[in-house]
Amino acid sequence: MSRIGYLPIPIPDGVKVTLSGYKAQVTGPKGELERTFHPDMRIVLTDGQLRVSRPSDQHHHRALHGSTRALLNNMVVGVSQGFEKVLEIVGVGYRAQLRGENLIMNLGFSHPVVIEPPKDVTFGVEPRTKRVSISGIDKEVVGQLAADIRKLRPPEPYKGKGVRYLGEYVRRKAGKAGKV
Repeated sequence: MSRIGYLPIPIPDGVKVTLSGYKAQVTGPKGELERTFHPDMRIVLTDGQLRVSRPSDQHHHRALHGSTRALLNNMVVGVSQGFEKVLEIVGVGYRAQLRGENLIMNLGFSHPVVIEPPKDVTFGVEPRTKRVSISGIDKEVVGQLAADIRKLRPPEPYKGKGVRYLGEYVRRKAGKAGKV
């Protein structure tokens, strides 16, 4: 059984945590995040560490315990270091470019796809390697935006063309057997 909920969350220098009721507000050099947690979970700030405790050993309290601790940890890491996802574009004619803050992607459609970044998210494009980096302070927003971009043209199994995560393995299939 996982005991992730019992681990303390160290607060790095430059990060300020404010707890009020069920709300936690974390401010750091990269920005500010705020979240409301379940009222059963108790969050305590002592000696520069955050600790989460649960009222009982019931199943839903055990589930909330680890989730609350992970979400708090992601908030602290996000405002101090940030998160980044890198996507790779594979295919002839597939490319990405920045226009202002917006990401313009040509993925074989009759039109370019324009993606506007949400608050606190920035795009980066390496044109030679066809890589797009998505960085921000909220892990959920960065991951969801990366998944939405990948969903525009997921990698197909025959030629491997499409948008994939950096290092993602795409299982390839053989083409037609009768081709000479």
